[in-house]
Amino acid sequence: MTETRQERFKRLAIYRTNAVLEKLRILGNLSNRSNYDYTDDDIRKVFRAVEEQLRAIKLKFTLKNKREFRL
Repeated sequence: MTETRQERFKRLAIYRTNAVLEKLRILGNLSNRSNYDYTDDDIRKVFRAVEEQLRAIKLKFTLKNKREFRL
């Protein structure tokens, strides 16, 4: 039996989303001040990078069908 495109999307979306969430949980372990030393600037840089990547990926999903050629 062949997997439909929708089924393949759901399977991979679940797997990849769970992988991202796990990596974010691991990133959160760095907040333990008894094991790590960091500045507010360090934290801003980390979250800026994560948020920029998230925005870029959201755009891939939302702008794909809305692009229109214009001169």
